[in-house]
Amino acid sequence: MKRGAPKFNVAPWVLLAPFLVCFGVFFAVPLVQSVGLSMRQTFGPAHSEFVGAANYRNVLIDPLFWKAVRNTIAFTAGSVLIQLPLALLLAMLLNRPGIRGRAIFRAIFFAPVLVGVVFVAMIFGVIFEKRTGLVNQALHSMIGWDLDFPWLQMYVMPALIIASLWQYLGFNMVYFLGALQNVRKELVEASTLDGAGPWQRFRHVIVPQIRPVASFVVLLSIVGSFQIFELPYVLFNGTAGPDNRGLTVVMYLYQMGFDQGDLGYASAVGWLLAVLLMVFALFQRRLAGESKQGVRA
Repeated sequence: MKRGAPKFNVAPWVLLAPFLVCFGVFFAVPLVQSVGLSMRQTFGPAHSEFVGAANYRNVLIDPLFWKAVRNTIAFTAGSVLIQLPLALLLAMLLNRPGIRGRAIFRAIFFAPVLVGVVFVAMIFGVIFEKRTGLVNQALHSMIGWDLDFPWLQMYVMPALIIASLWQYLGFNMVYFLGALQNVRKELVEASTLDGAGPWQRFRHVIVPQIRPVASFVVLLSIVGSFQIFELPYVLFNGTAGPDNRGLTVVMYLYQMGFDQGDLGYASAVGWLLAVLLMVFALFQRRLAGESKQGVRA
């Protein structure tokens, strides 16, 4: 006997329908429309003119855009090269056996993540003030630091990196701590019996086992850093800071789209940012793949 054709089950589609409708209305359709919008020059919400690839060309020849890219890359480098090693070190300290109150310390370090970015910007705007700011006051009392050190005037990017470090250090620490708790203890013990020192155990035993989580955290940090907007926007009261030292790509997009009213130009900036993030993601994935092959070899 031949089996009949499989019956179409409508139940999964009924359950998926709310998500599919929301995805189409709020993501897929606007995404497609933004491609066409990026090829138009808009004059307010009701008037636009087709310009083809001129928006992309104008973005790429704008020195202000490239300054925003340099600032964003500098912030991203600080987030990845400073924040992630500190988060891993903190996770390793909390993962040591015999640590009392581990849950309390974990909650303390993770707590800043729960604070809104706007509130963080307001806090660090006060902390980095001249003379009365906590940073200059503390450094002055310890090493005779200049009370008029211009954090928010000349050293904008270090100030942003420090503020982001305070907020997201515990967030990345939790990822690394979860990865370290899943490291196979028998491999660590075996390497210790074989005479491996702490650095050798970390490099040859621990790192290969936490590499998938580390790759994910690096990618997450890169994407999040390239999307920075609220922190400098609030810290400098809606501006990019002195001489555009705090200008980021997303802030540049906001200025072009909402301050100057050219949403087509802003859409072109958004698509260039998406391409840039895709390049970073593919590069990071390739590096992770090469590292994995090297470990297997």
